[in-house]
Amino acid sequence: MTQANSIVQPTLAVPHQRTGRDALRLVMRSRLIRVGLLICVPIALVAAVGPAFMPYDPMAISIKERLVAPSALHLMGTDNLGRDILSRVIKGARVSFQVGTVSVVLGLLVGVTLGALAGFIGGALDSVLMRIMDAILAFPGILLALVLVAVLGRGMIPVMTAVAAIRIPVFARTVRSLVLSEREREYITAARTLGQHELVILVRHIMPNIISPILVLGTSYFAQAVVIEASLSFLGLGVIPPDVSWGTMLNDSRQYMERFPWAPLFPGLAISAAVLGFNLLGDGLRDVLDPRLRTTL
Repeated sequence: MTQANSIVQPTLAVPHQRTGRDALRLVMRSRLIRVGLLICVPIALVAAVGPAFMPYDPMAISIKERLVAPSALHLMGTDNLGRDILSRVIKGARVSFQVGTVSVVLGLLVGVTLGALAGFIGGALDSVLMRIMDAILAFPGILLALVLVAVLGRGMIPVMTAVAAIRIPVFARTVRSLVLSEREREYITAARTLGQHELVILVRHIMPNIISPILVLGTSYFAQAVVIEASLSFLGLGVIPPDVSWGTMLNDSRQYMERFPWAPLFPGLAISAAVLGFNLLGDGLRDVLDPRLRTTL
């Protein structure tokens, strides 16, 4: 063996690049994700296409059929005005998913932007933004939502805005901590050495590496958004008819729930199922995407 051949050439450690098929296989191995999808997908389908197949008009009043028990004609019974509960639950699913989706997307857009800028730029901008976030976090979430809805008024848009606003600080602080950790890594130093612009480093290098925890956070918050919207509607500060909310249905049935339990039962089960499904989905994604938490799935 010659001296030239005996020299070990240095090599760069190349991280394993997971393909889309590998990621899908890993995700589907998670029992939590499978159960979460089993619950969330049917509810999402009902929200998307269910209103086209409602057996009755959810706003149609029939005094002669008020508080009818579940039967072949009304699978979930009727409420105090004779309205079909199944049709109203289907209609409420669309409202809950609209509020959840828009509020999560809006909260992520604002919170991720503020957190990324605060963590990457630092200095006075970081101090000012984080003190504002701390001030917002000092208020209980539901109390802040009530104040915002009282100021903005009832309706879908005010509810979406309120639900998004109370979660922006959590998104911002989470992303800030992730960016603070990533910006000190070697590949960021190498990118700066190559003369790349700071904004390019943030968008092209740091953000793709922190997308997994952001995805988990957004999925978990969807369940909370459903609960907050239902709470606001239950208190009479949510959506306005003809929009139907699961929380409004609970509020309408609370006066006669002891004698006619099916009236609050089905919207309550719908809220519980949606919250359970998205919490399981978020926990499963967390376990899969975070190697430190990954166990036998």
